[in-house]
Amino acid sequence: MDIYTELAKKTIQQYLKNESLPETKDLPKDLLSKRAGCFVSLHSKKDKSLRGCIGTILPVYKNLAGEIISNTVAACHDSRFKPVSVKEINDLDIQVDILSEPEHILSQKSLNPKKYGVIVKANDGRTGLLLPDLEEINDVSYQIAVARQKAGITPEELVYLYRFTVERHKGN
Repeated sequence: MDIYTELAKKTIQQYLKNESLPETKDLPKDLLSKRAGCFVSLHSKKDKSLRGCIGTILPVYKNLAGEIISNTVAACHDSRFKPVSVKEINDLDIQVDILSEPEHILSQKSLNPKKYGVIVKANDGRTGLLLPDLEEINDVSYQIAVARQKAGITPEELVYLYRFTVERHKGN
């Protein structure tokens, strides 16, 4: 387990067991000096089903540690699923994706769903994001369609496209 997934696991344990959050003052420098958006994904080890996935496109907190802690707590309460329980702590696979800064692109030809995540943004601000290299996403059109659906943007609406890469960290 690396420092990113270790922090997420420690956050889940402390939050669910004690309703507290980890101290950050003694964390490795990379977590305290770097700023980036990140997503925390929780999957069940038993059947690989998603239990929660929440993140930030751009950094909101003063450092990556703050992003990971906040997004981990939010992933435990992802509104698409029942809240994560204390009994599930040891049954979770944890993934932390650290995002590069999004890059505006003019065409979907600049995308590759295995390499790039996609952000679709409508004129009114509705925004959908899909991480790269997801098992069920194999082509660009489908990747964009899923991101549109997540944002409630119809296929007829004009969207601005952005791409990003991730530094993916997996742990349990």
